[in-house]
Amino acid sequence: MESTQANTRLGFFKRLHLPQINKLALSIFGSEAAIEEECDRQQQTGHWVIHPLSPLRHYYVMFMVLLTFVNLVTVPLEMAFFGEAFGSISNIRLAFNFFCDILFLIDICLNFRTGILTEDSEIVLDLKAIRKEYFTTWFIPDILSAVSIDLIIILMDHGSKTTEIQTGKMIKVLMFARVFSLLRVLRFSKLVKFFCDLQRDLEISLQLFFRITFLFVMMILLCHWNGCIQYFVPMLQEFPSDCWIVKENILNSTFEEKYIFCLFRAVSHMVRISYGSEYPPTVMVNNDGSESTFKKKMQHLEDYMTYRKLPRELRARIREYYKARYEGQWINEKSTLSLVSRSLREEILTVMCGNLLKNCPMFQNCDINLISSIILKLKYEVFLEGDVIIQQNAPGDRMFFIKHGQVIVETSSFQEELCDGGHFGEMTLLTREGQGATVRALSTCRLFSLSVDDFDQVLQEYPDAMITIQSEQRCEEFPNKQRKYQLYNL
Repeated sequence: MESTQANTRLGFFKRLHLPQINKLALSIFGSEAAIEEECDRQQQTGHWVIHPLSPLRHYYVMFMVLLTFVNLVTVPLEMAFFGEAFGSISNIRLAFNFFCDILFLIDICLNFRTGILTEDSEIVLDLKAIRKEYFTTWFIPDILSAVSIDLIIILMDHGSKTTEIQTGKMIKVLMFARVFSLLRVLRFSKLVKFFCDLQRDLEISLQLFFRITFLFVMMILLCHWNGCIQYFVPMLQEFPSDCWIVKENILNSTFEEKYIFCLFRAVSHMVRISYGSEYPPTVMVNNDGSESTFKKKMQHLEDYMTYRKLPRELRARIREYYKARYEGQWINEKSTLSLVSRSLREEILTVMCGNLLKNCPMFQNCDINLISSIILKLKYEVFLEGDVIIQQNAPGDRMFFIKHGQVIVETSSFQEELCDGGHFGEMTLLTREGQGATVRALSTCRLFSLSVDDFDQVLQEYPDAMITIQSEQRCEEFPNKQRKYQLYNL
């Protein structure tokens, strides 16, 4: 009994660092089968690595987001006001700083064991590649920001035999070194990436609220940092007679009064930065044209659905389709590919779907020029979970290749599931007969299709190719796969 419970706990902790099935993972891998293959790939590496899409990584990042924001508030206060802000709780403040320094050091160690999600949505789990990437990017800023300035101050304060005045000046200089802790702000780009992933999984109606909230928090932090700097600079100069603090007569005021004055001065400076300019300042500029266009298209679609009073369930499916089809960016792929040469266009499409044709028996022994011509005719399509891609007995007009996703092929007496790299509907190209089975999407499916008209157009350029294709299909389906031949009479 105890061994069973121990194995269960071990299995739970083991699953924490493996990718789980969720919206983000499905958007990257495309199907549940691909996610399971990724789990197998991670386990076969032979060493312990935290997957960037694992629950452990998500929980850890959320905790570090909270801890980083707390540091972004407390570090400037310590740097500027020191004992005034935390005089009554100095021991607690010191313990918290040591706790944060230890966690940031642990974070450095964990980064050597954490996989990387690249901009191309590729997962890197090789330890050498992880170390190389970390050393060339965030290692030095992380080391500098994890230095325990409090420990250095304590050691120098107790070990120095200089006068009190010299020691006080030295501590002020060391407090300036506290600015190195603000290098943790450089890691804010990773936090922004996490927020972007979170925003991508939100509904369209919540994304604007999320962005405004995030902008509001950032504005408050910037005002806070600016206010602390307003006090910190005169403090380093030992408050000269012409500084604003002496002129405002707040040198001997309480911490609260000083902070309010500093915050007011910071806000005043930030508001007046663009004073007198010809054009009013822009609060937030979105330089991502494709993302902006996508949002405009989505808003236009929302207006149309409201105008036509479509049911709520149908609206939700339409929104889900647009998110899956365009992934937050409106890109006209046809016009974009027309900007490059034919050879580059063939190379791009070969990278995207060349393996799909190689996995199809009817095209395996075809001429390379024929394959290149077919690739140029493929069209990208997206189907949501539950969509009927092909209806039994309906006229057929195209063949499908599965890039990512899972489908089920059904007849009254047979069922078969297909996933990444599979294909169906090939008999439509050869016989022009009606569909022999119903094909339904089990997950969000990203497919490439080849229409009958485009296939006939290619065959006009290669008239002898039809004989080769039919013979390959006949060898594949008969006699060992006669049942599958009948099933795929699509």
